[in-house]
Amino acid sequence: VDLKECLQSAEFISSSDENFKVLEDGSVYTTSALSLSAEKKSFTILLKDIQEQVQKKIHVDLVEEEKKTPNTRHARDTVLKRTKRRWGPIPSVMIENSLGPFPLQIQQVQSDTAQNYTIYYSASGPGIDQDPKGLFYIERETGNIFATRAVDREQYPSFQIICFATTPDGYSPEVPLVHTIRIEDDNDNAPYFTQDLFEFCVPENSRPGVVVGKVIAEDRDEPYTLHTTLKYRIVSQTPPITPAFSLHGDTGVISVLLPQLDRELVPSYTLLVEVRDMAGQPFGLCTTGTVVVKIEDTNDNAPSFKQIQYETRVEENRVNVEILRVSVVDLDEPGSPGSGAVYEIIRGNDDQAFEITTDKNTNEGILCVVKGLDYETAKQRILVIGVNNEAPYLLAPHSQQLSQSTSSVTVHVLDVDEGPVFKPCLLRLDVKECEDIGTAIGRYVAEDPETGNSEGIRYRIPPGQCNWVNIDDKSGEIRTVRVLDRDIGEMRRGQCNITVLAIDRNGKTGTGTIQVCIVPGNKNFPRITQTDYIMCRDRQPISLTAQDGDEAPYSAPFEYRINDRRLASMWKLTPQDDNSWYLSPKGDIPYGIYEIPVSVIDNGGKIGENIVRVNLCDCVTPTECDGRTRQLSGGNVTLGLWAILAMILGSLLLLLILITICGCCGAGVMHRQVTDDCANHNLIISNTEAPGEEVMDHNIIPLQNTCDQGGYGVKTGEQQTFEMVKGRGHTLESVKGCGHQTLGSVKEGGGQTMMDTCRYSYSEWHNFTHPRLGEKVHLCRQDEEQKHSEDYLLSYNYEGKGSLAGSVGCCSDQHEEEALDFLDQLEPKFRTLAETCIKR
Repeated sequence: VDLKECLQSAEFISSSDENFKVLEDGSVYTTSALSLSAEKKSFTILLKDIQEQVQKKIHVDLVEEEKKTPNTRHARDTVLKRTKRRWGPIPSVMIENSLGPFPLQIQQVQSDTAQNYTIYYSASGPGIDQDPKGLFYIERETGNIFATRAVDREQYPSFQIICFATTPDGYSPEVPLVHTIRIEDDNDNAPYFTQDLFEFCVPENSRPGVVVGKVIAEDRDEPYTLHTTLKYRIVSQTPPITPAFSLHGDTGVISVLLPQLDRELVPSYTLLVEVRDMAGQPFGLCTTGTVVVKIEDTNDNAPSFKQIQYETRVEENRVNVEILRVSVVDLDEPGSPGSGAVYEIIRGNDDQAFEITTDKNTNEGILCVVKGLDYETAKQRILVIGVNNEAPYLLAPHSQQLSQSTSSVTVHVLDVDEGPVFKPCLLRLDVKECEDIGTAIGRYVAEDPETGNSEGIRYRIPPGQCNWVNIDDKSGEIRTVRVLDRDIGEMRRGQCNITVLAIDRNGKTGTGTIQVCIVPGNKNFPRITQTDYIMCRDRQPISLTAQDGDEAPYSAPFEYRINDRRLASMWKLTPQDDNSWYLSPKGDIPYGIYEIPVSVIDNGGKIGENIVRVNLCDCVTPTECDGRTRQLSGGNVTLGLWAILAMILGSLLLLLILITICGCCGAGVMHRQVTDDCANHNLIISNTEAPGEEVMDHNIIPLQNTCDQGGYGVKTGEQQTFEMVKGRGHTLESVKGCGHQTLGSVKEGGGQTMMDTCRYSYSEWHNFTHPRLGEKVHLCRQDEEQKHSEDYLLSYNYEGKGSLAGSVGCCSDQHEEEALDFLDQLEPKFRTLAETCIKR
């Protein structure tokens, strides 16, 4: 590399890669065996001019050289080259801080072919900016390597020297030789502590073996040698008493040695510690350091009162006043939880008249009166107070338990002239509701605390309070001034507090409170909330519900009674719950309106009379009886005016319907023609799809046949009804035109039967159609090849109510010789059935 072209005045030359060295002439050599991969190798050459403070860089890229294979040779014909065996000297050793004499010969290198030698060397070590100049040189003729002065190993641990051998004409027949010079360590550095002062803390009363801390020292000499093998020990302890700590010689860990560390005796210890290299041998180098161990406070001392007895005075009836301050002595550290005092009253405060607290600033106990004292009751009070700490006690091993410190306080109560006192201070008076005005409800008097009697005391009620009662100014008797009713205004709350004043001869006053409570009474009658009802033919019981404005126990449960004996024989009452009873008739009583007197008795015995009006109506729903009136009079039922008019209008309407029906049927009878195959034009209504059987039952009512008219039969009850309709033409319309009707029902009373002149009985229809139906079935169940058809007449289970048009089976084939044109006029759902039969 041309270094002069880049920086001609370069004084410092270095490579960014330690595997390469650059000489002053720009030659680049490898310092160790190097394997180049397929990728290129790059490094940077740094040039510095220290005086001019100029710096430049040269980037060098190494690329693997391509191997050339001769075309005239085969791959197996390899050219062998002979290489001269090289001499590799072992690393040389130079003693650190050697005393000479200098120049000091280090090593000699020789070459068989060259006669001139030059070297290039570099040093390795911490914090080295450049190689030391002039430290080593080589004799050009002999190859001897000399050191010019002593070397510090901590600065230059080792050197690498590259030796070059050249001929007088400058040719280098030899590969450069790399030689290492190692600086052997000398114990020239004493160990030192990493801190000037070590500070640790440990709680007092800690057990032996508890770790306090660790001291650390270092040595700049060569690691893992005796020069850096350190030993620790404690030189001295302040105060110079029994040794309290131990120091591990190898690790530097300080532990507790004394079983009892008492902060109150010795708050801290100062230790002088030593560290020595050469494994602690006397000839090793050493250094000392300082360790301060502070003893942390624990609550191992109980507070104690400075005095065992105190005395104080206070006037009677004084409240929230400080009467005494007490102080304690605690050997623990001030301001810590172990010295904070907590006071309590142990005895003499059963009425909770006193309270003691702690002043956080002074740690004193403040005794206060929170409830007024009475001189006449007790002229003095004796209290026993105790003290503890905020934190729990932590005692030393094998030490005795601490006892609580106590002190007695005598409180003298001073007599003060005071006003009358009511006993009790709150008097509760219960007054029955609705008592008469002026009723005496109690007496409220006060006493003079000094004399203990009520002479000369007057009473009055200050204005601005509820005016329910007044008090006699001399006797203290209390009477009502109003009727106390919980349903009126301010009395709804049911109570009132009244303040009463008592005034003695000296004008001293005392106050008391009267609490007047209104006790609920039985003042309201129970009443039925609803009294008008409609009962239909199902005669479901009526629920009667009563209400009472009073409170328990003067309300529910209620008792119901019917006062009228005659009505009591027709109606009955049965309990439903506490408030309601059922009202229901006894047996089959006539329809009509009943006014039933019902008495309701509450739990307090008060009776409320009520009239319950029941309209027993021949109806299905109560709305049908609106406007209809029936009255019960002497056991006979009479009809009202509106009922008579309704009957007359109904009769006229029925007559008009009968005239219309007769006119239509008369025209049909005159033109009726009966064909031979009469059964083809008759429909039967049945709930089954299979042919039925003739039923002979006395319950079937036969009807007479007039003018070729069919009969009409109805089976009473819930049995099946059969109808046979004879038609005039061949269609369903002709049948309907004949006046087809169905008997709806038979009245219970008359059992009258309505007839249609255009119907046959079931027996007549069956005898006529049964043979023809058999032939149709026989034909229907065979096809052209005389094989049975798959859809011949089948029997089906009951599928619900049938159609008004009847049932149609496979016998209704359109290719039948018999005339079946009437099927074309059936209802729409039969057309779908006909289409299905045609397809099959």
